[in-house]
Amino acid sequence: MDLRSELLKSIWYGFTALDLEKSGKVSKSQLKVLSHNLCTVLSIPHDPVALEEHFRDDDDGPVSSQGYMPYLNKYILDKVVEGSFEKENVDELCWTLTAKKNYQPNRSSSSVLPDKDAFRLWCLFNFLSEDKYPLVMVPDEVEYLLKKICMAMSIEFNCVEIEDFFSQDSVQQSGITVWIFLELMNSGKITKGIEKSIISMAIEEVYREIVGDVLKEGYLWKKGQLRRNWKERWFTLRPSNLYYYTGEDRKDCQGNIALDGNCCVEVLPDRDGKRCMFCLKTLSKTYEMSATDTKQRQEWTSAIQTAIRLHVEGKKSLHKDLKLKRREQRDQREKRRQAKEEELQRLRALQEERERKLAELELLKEAQKQAQVLLEQDEQRRRQQHEQLQRALEIQLREAEEARVSMQAEMALKEEEAERQRKRIHELEEMQKRLEEALQQEIKARLDEEAFRYAQAGLLAEEEEKMKALMALQEEQEEYILKTQREKQELKQEMEAKSRSLEEAQRQLEEVRANRHRVDQDVVAAQRKLRQASTNVKHWNVQMNRLMRPIGPGEKRPSLGSSFSSFQIPAQRDPGLRLRRRSGSEDQDEESKENVDKRAGCDIEKRHSHASNGGMDIP
Repeated sequence: MDLRSELLKSIWYGFTALDLEKSGKVSKSQLKVLSHNLCTVLSIPHDPVALEEHFRDDDDGPVSSQGYMPYLNKYILDKVVEGSFEKENVDELCWTLTAKKNYQPNRSSSSVLPDKDAFRLWCLFNFLSEDKYPLVMVPDEVEYLLKKICMAMSIEFNCVEIEDFFSQDSVQQSGITVWIFLELMNSGKITKGIEKSIISMAIEEVYREIVGDVLKEGYLWKKGQLRRNWKERWFTLRPSNLYYYTGEDRKDCQGNIALDGNCCVEVLPDRDGKRCMFCLKTLSKTYEMSATDTKQRQEWTSAIQTAIRLHVEGKKSLHKDLKLKRREQRDQREKRRQAKEEELQRLRALQEERERKLAELELLKEAQKQAQVLLEQDEQRRRQQHEQLQRALEIQLREAEEARVSMQAEMALKEEEAERQRKRIHELEEMQKRLEEALQQEIKARLDEEAFRYAQAGLLAEEEEKMKALMALQEEQEEYILKTQREKQELKQEMEAKSRSLEEAQRQLEEVRANRHRVDQDVVAAQRKLRQASTNVKHWNVQMNRLMRPIGPGEKRPSLGSSFSSFQIPAQRDPGLRLRRRSGSEDQDEESKENVDKRAGCDIEKRHSHASNGGMDIP
C-alpha cells in the first residue's frame, strides 16, 4: 500500500463527513476549504487560481467524489513529496472532520476511550482496512488488532466475549466499519476491569508499532565512540534507521544509525562489567550495546536483523508486508473453501445421479414385471386362438419364414454389437495398462524429488555451518524448499487424480463384463425358444399331412418339389422370441440344416404315398 492510497483513505473520511445529506456530493465551498487545509498539512504550495478555475461559481450544483478526484490527483496528490510532511497531521485533520459527524460516544459511560485513543484506533483501522470503498475491516484483521492490543496490555485475548459479534452474517460477509469497531471498544467487552492509563499505553504502543513502523523500543546501554563510556539511551528501531534518545519521551535525539545491506549484528562476550552485549557493525563504525538480559538481547538482535532484511528487500514497512501476506492467506483460504464447496456440489450431484439411476432401475423392474404379466396374457390368448391356426396355416407359415429371416438379421446385428463390446473391453484394458505405467512414472518422479530434497537440505546445512553471514542466500534456499514442497503436493494431487481415473476405468470394465454376461444369457434363452419353435413347426407339418385331401379327376398335378409350402407362426408373434443383443447364428444354422433334411424325408414319404394311391397327388 503506497502513500497515495494511505492519504486517500483519510481524505475519503473527510469528504464523506462533508456530505451531510448522504447523497454522495459536497458543496463547492466546502471542497475549497478542504483543499486549502490539505495543501497546508501536506506542505505543498496552495494554488488559489487553479482552485477557483476548477470550482467556478457559475457551475451548478454540488460535486461528487468522482468529480473531485481529478483535482485532488492533479493539484494535490501529484505534488506530495514523501518525508516533507507529517502524515499524522493529515490524519488529525480528517479525523476532526469525520468525528464531529460520526463519532458520538456516551460520555457518561466509564468505559469510553479518550479522543486521542479513539483517533489512534481510527488510524489503525485505516491501516488494516481493505483497499476498497466504503472502508471496512474483515473479521480476521479485527481479531489480529485486538490480539495485539491485549498482548500490549499483558492480558489474554478472550474470543468468547465477542464471539456473538463475529458470528453475525453481516460481519462475515461485508466486514465492519470503523464506527462499529470504536463502539465495540467503548462497550468494555475487551477492556473490562483495566485502567484507562494501561489501555492508552497499549493503544499507543500498537499505534507506534503498526502505523509508525516502530519495530522495537526500549532502554539499552550504549558505549560512546569518543569517550568510550557507557550511557543508558532510549532506542527506537525503524525499518531503515535506529534512533537513540536521552529519554523515552523522544524529545532529545542523540543519534541516528542508518541501516543497509552492509550492516550486521554480532553477539559479544561479557566485559567491562556489562552483560548481554552485542554490537551493530556498519561500513564506518561499530556500535557496542548492552541489554538488561539475554531475552532482551535476542529480541533486539532479531529485530535489527529484520530491519536490515526489509531494507535489502526494498520494503519500507514490516506490517504492510505482513498485511499483504495475511491477505494472500485469506485469499488462499477462500479459494480452498470455494474448491471444497464445488467438490460438495459435485458429490451432491453424483448422489442425485445415483438416486436417479436407482429410480430408473426401479422403473425398469416395474416394467419387467408388467412385461411378464403381458407375456402371460399373450400366452393365454395364443392358446385361445389355437383353433384358428388351422384355417390360416399357409399365411402363418409364410409369416414364420419371414420372422426367421428377420431373426437371423437381428442375430447378426447382435453379433456385431458383441464384437464392439469386446473391442471396448480391449481398449479399456489398454487404458488401464497406460494408467499403471503413468502411475509408476509418477512414483519414480516422487522418489527422485525426495532424493533431491534431501540432498538440497544437506547443502543448506553445510552452507549454514560455513558462514552465518550469508543469511540472504539461506532464505532463498528456504523459499526454494517451500516451492519444492508445493510441487510435491501438486504431484501428489495429480497422482491421486490418476488413481481415481484408474479406478473409474476398472469400474467401467466390470460393467462391460457384466453386460456381456447378461447378453450371453439372453442369447441362450433365445436359442432355447428357437428350438421350441422348430419343434412346433415339425408338429404342424404332420398335422397338415393328415388334413390333405385327394385330388379329383381332371385337376392339375402339382410338382413334387412344391408339394409342401413354407409355414409361418401365428400373426401374434410370441414376445419370448424377441431376442436381446447377442449372437447365436451357429446353432440356428445347424437347426436349419435339420429342417431341410426332415423336409426331404417328408417329400420321399409323399412320393411313396402317391405311388401307393395310384399316382394321386396330395396337396
